[in-house]
Amino acid sequence: MIAEIQVVPHPPGDDPARSPGATYRHVEAAIAVVAASGLRHEVGALGTTVEGDPDVVWPVLRRAHEAALTSGATSVVSVVKLFSGTGAATGMDDLVRGHR
Repeated sequence: MIAEIQVVPHPPGDDPARSPGATYRHVEAAIAVVAASGLRHEVGALGTTVEGDPDVVWPVLRRAHEAALTSGATSVVSVVKLFSGTGAATGMDDLVRGHR
């Protein structure tokens, strides 16, 4: 399974005037969950893509969503896109090979 999650917390982080470098603290908390999962992932400008067994990926997506709240956001919307396939092209590399 390939999944992309875009976590949109409110606020995205701390006031940069008070906490320089923590502007996207709640987004970074979600990314940290994905990174700590050990799954293959790529952080992009508008979301993080993760690849792995569905039974492992689903809970990671939930924990990433919840991490934004746990880190102090007052609300969060997560946009998730999923891909599963049985053909030859089922991995992240397969889907982007012609563009890299």
